[in-house]
Amino acid sequence: MAKDLTSFGFDALNTPDEVENILEMKQGTTLLVINSVCGCAAANARPGAKMSLDFEKRPERLVTVFAGVDKEATDKAREFLAPYPPSSPAIALFKDGQLVHFLERRHIEGRSADIIAANLQAAYETYC
Repeated sequence: MAKDLTSFGFDALNTPDEVENILEMKQGTTLLVINSVCGCAAANARPGAKMSLDFEKRPERLVTVFAGVDKEATDKAREFLAPYPPSSPAIALFKDGQLVHFLERRHIEGRSADIIAANLQAAYETYC
């Protein structure tokens, strides 16, 4: 499940320091996928995130944390997602160190990968 994203070019962030170093970057865009073992991560979130990258504009950095596996890294990532409550799976877009777009589990569950990809591409059009 983790390799589904890392083999596609996402960098796994396994420690709080790795998360902080990437998400505090004050320049550029970063897509963060909070991965999980649930069915909506497998059927919707991961495929949608990957499909979204087949677009003219896209984030400069692709990263992921795995909820339930790398607890400390996931907890650190969630600090950057306030005021949103913990959610997994989830997909966040950061620009210049600021959260600019966020899909919570409620935006992912029950929606197709195509819809998630289109939602992310609209965000890329605006922020990337």
